[in-house]
Amino acid sequence: QVQLVESGGGLVQAGGSLRLSCAASGNIFRINYMGWYRQPPGKQRELVARITNSGRTNYADSVQGRFTISRDSAKNTVYLQMNSLKPEDTDVYYCGAGRYTAVAYSRDFWGQGTQVTVSS
Repeated sequence: QVQLVESGGGLVQAGGSLRLSCAASGNIFRINYMGWYRQPPGKQRELVARITNSGRTNYADSVQGRFTISRDSAKNTVYLQMNSLKPEDTDVYYCGAGRYTAVAYSRDFWGQGTQVTVSS
């Protein structure tokens, strides 16, 4: 198993910034990417950003240019720097991890989630 522990959520005004952290522990050889997801009401959990062990990144169109994902391999930790936050970014953000292949990214492990609230 892989354990994912998130931190860094909170309340911020529109236009502000937050940084989320996710630390992985356990059988981390079972994962080769980590990412952040959110689940708008009534919708499926969606990708926000992800980063592979090789440093390749992907972002949702809605956050491109505002959010930056990075990682500290020595600490098995990924970060999500969120700038220019908008009220529509309000959600519970989940750290997810798994293995990717040429055709898919598995979502095998999840953190407990951290609330991000952006006030207008």
